[in-house]
Amino acid sequence: MAEGITKKFYGSDTYVQSVGVRNDREVDGFSVAVCEEIGVEIDRHQTRSFDEMEEWGDDLSGFDLIIAMSPASLRRAQELTRYYHLDVEYWPVLDPTGLGETREAKLAAYRQTRDQIVERLIGRFGPPMQGRKP
Repeated sequence: MAEGITKKFYGSDTYVQSVGVRNDREVDGFSVAVCEEIGVEIDRHQTRSFDEMEEWGDDLSGFDLIIAMSPASLRRAQELTRYYHLDVEYWPVLDPTGLGETREAKLAAYRQTRDQIVERLIGRFGPPMQGRKP
């Protein structure tokens, strides 16, 4: 969600790469649904891990900032950045996986996470660029 929303808000002026602690490959359908509600398409996105990122040649030294959204990703980012000069920020957001019994309850949890990401992005980087509003 974070990568798709960031690209929608700030366009190609910002290089964004979403990375997780582990790779689940498929983007969660609930994430796709709640992002579509704000005009963000992530259905073709594939997740990848930090290890895959390095294997595929994305050197961490080429980034300015890592934003970790879970304690596990924060630990992994801090491990990997011991040798690089880049900032790591921790934005704890709700992990909606496994929450809610009904489809609507699950969507509500995912919306809460989406909205937390939106608030954090705007607070850190300012309002979306002209013409890219949700």
